[in-house]
Amino acid sequence: MPAKKATSRAVFRAAANRPHRTTARTMVTRARTALKGSDIEAAEVAVREAEKALDHAATKGVLHSNNASRRKGRLWQALNKLRSS
Repeated sequence: MPAKKATSRAVFRAAANRPHRTTARTMVTRARTALKGSDIEAAEVAVREAEKALDHAATKGVLHSNNASRRKGRLWQALNKLRSS
């Protein structure tokens, strides 16, 4: 079993990381919802906001940079697919 201090730090870090993770997830969900619609401009704005939130979470160490990059790439790929259709 981990030491008391290690457990305390883990709880503190989890609480500190939660807002960044939640914001990133929310923005990605909003972007995916916007991509299902027909308004390309709204979808692009939502994807840009999601990209910003993912970059911020990666900078803070909440998400791995490759994870954030993969998610951004998939959002942009979906946006470009919407643009071409």
